[in-house]
Amino acid sequence: MTCDEVVARLRALATPANLAGMARFGITVDNALGISVPAMRKLAKECGHDTALAEELWATGIHEARMMAGFIADPATVTEALLERWLRDFDSWDICDEVCSDLVSYTPFAFDKCAEWSLRKEEYVKRAGFALMAALAVHDKTHGDKPFLRFLGFIKRESGDDRNFVKKAVNWALRNIGKRNLILNAAAIKTAEDIRSINARSARWIAADALRELRSDAVQARLRARAASQHPEPQSRGADAAAKPSDPKRGAGHVCS
Repeated sequence: MTCDEVVARLRALATPANLAGMARFGITVDNALGISVPAMRKLAKECGHDTALAEELWATGIHEARMMAGFIADPATVTEALLERWLRDFDSWDICDEVCSDLVSYTPFAFDKCAEWSLRKEEYVKRAGFALMAALAVHDKTHGDKPFLRFLGFIKRESGDDRNFVKKAVNWALRNIGKRNLILNAAAIKTAEDIRSINARSARWIAADALRELRSDAVQARLRARAASQHPEPQSRGADAAAKPSDPKRGAGHVCS
């Protein structure tokens, strides 16, 4: 499918009546068509992974075309230079979060970008660093706790940033890390407690909101259940013996077939 064909399909799906609702949620609706995310995902599946097409779609400047670019760019071929160009164009939290979650979190340099972007000054770039941390806390299945414990230091460092789209992403990253496992839950709660003592309105909000969720009965029960399923308690030898009577035919050196 060509860029022109995709754009034509998007324009056919345009729903201007949705724009007011998008704006109420803080989405930038300049150059937006009002298309639902499920409709865009459906179209993206037809396109498949195509980084060249994604670049063309991004260049149109159409809000939904840029969302589509994040859906169809191939994490295996996208470059850091391309992401840097896109990063400078971020002007809405939904595009920022979608690109981080659906694309960047699956690239080999995702963890490095968390550290790099969290230090940047631009509001949406800094948000991208923490949105990426939040995404990795859910998507990553290969790393242990160490990189996420490092992220908690970044979260504490930036918790005083009162810009709306930054503080919400900092809070999101803290909550997602704390829901990954019991060890990270305890570490995230400790980080939130430390953040609560910082003399900044944003820090107090981030801490209170995170502590409410991370200490909740629902989260604690879910993490304990997950831990139990991953590390079931071994059956005692006594219980095993009681469950399996000895075989009188079994003698020393007997080999079972």
